[in-house]
Amino acid sequence: MHISDFDYELPEELIAQEPAQVRGSDRMLVLNPFDLPPVIHPFQDIPDFLHEGDAIVINNTRVIPARMFARKEPTGAEIELFFLSPSTGNRWICMVKGAKRLNAGGLLRLRASNHELTDFIVEVAEKLPDGTCVIDLSGNDAKELFAVCGHLPLPPYIKRPDQPMDADRYQTIYASIKGAVAAPTAGLHFTEETFEKLRLKGVERVELTLHVGAGTFKPVSEENIEDHPMHEEIFDFSPHAAETLNRIRANGGRILAVGTTSLRTLETCVSQDGIFTPQRGSTSIYIYPPYRIQSADMLLTNFHLPKSTLLMLVSAFAGMDPIRQAYAMAVRERMRFFSYGDCMLITGHI
Repeated sequence: MHISDFDYELPEELIAQEPAQVRGSDRMLVLNPFDLPPVIHPFQDIPDFLHEGDAIVINNTRVIPARMFARKEPTGAEIELFFLSPSTGNRWICMVKGAKRLNAGGLLRLRASNHELTDFIVEVAEKLPDGTCVIDLSGNDAKELFAVCGHLPLPPYIKRPDQPMDADRYQTIYASIKGAVAAPTAGLHFTEETFEKLRLKGVERVELTLHVGAGTFKPVSEENIEDHPMHEEIFDFSPHAAETLNRIRANGGRILAVGTTSLRTLETCVSQDGIFTPQRGSTSIYIYPPYRIQSADMLLTNFHLPKSTLLMLVSAFAGMDPIRQAYAMAVRERMRFFSYGDCMLITGHI
């Protein structure tokens, strides 16, 4: 398959730069791949599409304040760090804006979240072939650095600095396990009121963890999508989650995956005959047409970047033509796109 099969035109003004004024007040495009055209509902209507005995699966990862700013010592050059994942010892793998000006052994003085210089100094331990750097925290405590110097890492298509309200709105209300550098955005729409309606309806809630990585934003540059090296993400799918979903499925209930991150985890942990097995580790599962979904019956997801692996995933779930129609309708109806935007509920898969 060619990357051009997953491209579409998106007016820049439809990229949401702020969350909706009230959490959960977004619009939801409902797509049944076998009954087109799609229909637009308020997100609050989502309980109407679920029944007693169904389950929703949510990703409880919490975004860490992974972006930091620093001054190169002694030249004074300004550097931006994006902490991706821990390495060995007290070291982290980082994307670095301004890396060309750095050499191994270079020292960086971090700025506090208010941009004032601190006494925290870290060292560039190594420059890696993929353009990232290994940063040695030089005896500093990582938790303290994140608390004092960290900024919430808003996606690159949000063209503004992070603000205090992002600390709440760029996290799901159930975020509990720290480790992501991007939010599982389909979950941002849920409120306690919505969960209470689902509970009263007899819909079970199942949690898993997948720490979303920066690779989620990386567009596919290879012409043949099969050549794309898929990024890895850390996950934890517990025995309780597996047992619950196996019971739900055995009793005829349906499974709604909240977000592509939940679906990636479920597909990593399900067998060809639909049985879930508890696992933890890392997954580089790459889902694109004609991949056959085994783990979920429904998918709630935000709208995704052109030429992205996430757009390929939803195309595998619902079919390429239905997704093209849904995205074209979303553009016509001026829906809001990406992390802080509206969402789509896919009520069945091909």
